[in-house]
Amino acid sequence: MMLVSLISYVDRSTLNVLSPTILKETGMSVERYGYIVSAFSVAYMLGNPAWGRLLDRFGLRAGMLAAVFFWTCASTAHAFVGGFWGFALARMALGFGEGATFPGGLRATVQSLPLHLRSRGLALSYSGGSLGAVVTPLIVGPIAAAWGWRAAFLFTGIIGVSWLLLWSIVSQREDMRNSAPVAVEVSSAKPTWTDARVWSFMIVYALGGLPLGFVLYQAAIYLNRYLFLTQSEIAAVLWVPPLGWEIGYFFWGWATDRSLQRGRTRIGVYRALMAICTMMSLPLATVPWFAESLWLTMLLLFFAMFAAAGFIIISMSYSTWVYSPAHSGLIAGLGAGSWSAAVALLMPFFGRLFDQQRYGPSFLLAALIPLIGYTIWFYINREVKT
Repeated sequence: MMLVSLISYVDRSTLNVLSPTILKETGMSVERYGYIVSAFSVAYMLGNPAWGRLLDRFGLRAGMLAAVFFWTCASTAHAFVGGFWGFALARMALGFGEGATFPGGLRATVQSLPLHLRSRGLALSYSGGSLGAVVTPLIVGPIAAAWGWRAAFLFTGIIGVSWLLLWSIVSQREDMRNSAPVAVEVSSAKPTWTDARVWSFMIVYALGGLPLGFVLYQAAIYLNRYLFLTQSEIAAVLWVPPLGWEIGYFFWGWATDRSLQRGRTRIGVYRALMAICTMMSLPLATVPWFAESLWLTMLLLFFAMFAAAGFIIISMSYSTWVYSPAHSGLIAGLGAGSWSAAVALLMPFFGRLFDQQRYGPSFLLAALIPLIGYTIWFYINREVKT
């Protein structure tokens, strides 16, 4: 599951990394590119809960085989398009298929690990996404330089097929075929739309994790248009911010499990850790102040993704405490889907600001959004004591 989340982010990040070259060749504006990102994000938003329900009902093995086959075809299709509508349709198909990634990751975690190891297990399963964002510039940059950007999308098809062959063997394990969790659960509750805690979870996941989308989709364009880096120079440094995301998953997974084992109230642990992540999100606003230093810019983007990873892991731990892991696919789908909805709404706006070269307001807004998410989550859960 770590590998499939890695592949999913290689597939989705290939367009982001190569966006300066593709936009130049196709003549598209950053705002139109933002709408292409939104096309992916809307489909991803719909795909997450849909695949979550399918995985809960029909099982992990068959569900992941179907999803990865579908999105591998969609990713490869990018090599054969050349305009706004072609990219938009290919991204929509890719987004819908990749909606199975994180529901599958959480489903595998609750089926194979006891309760006290799940935050770390979730971090491992989800960490492939951040690792994929780290390695994509290092892989697709040289491929595009040697054979053109279309070859990079053909490469994504090869790795998708390779994973399908691996999964057909690994998923024969009994715990991957049996949908029952391995431990006595904290809650038997089912998430419903009338429960304010469902909304608090989706809001803090979406807004706390929003800097991940902002950095993923806008960093290459910022480096190209504001710092005047070439495509090769961008590929050489763009692995740095997602490394913070990767490290963040493991750190926050360990910190959450460790804090909960020390006898503190669960809600107290979640409040404290989310507050720390909120404070760590704020330095993102200062990126335009340090444009003279490429590596300081990279460090601030690294830090922002590290903090956003904390929101993802902590909010997922909160959700599997409040609701039964029997609904883990749906829970993960609601979280990732809400994040995708926030990205879909905001990326065209960020793209317009970038077209207008208003980088300061863009980074300030991206830094403040996690604070809004945490405030809403805290207010809804203010009376919880346990």
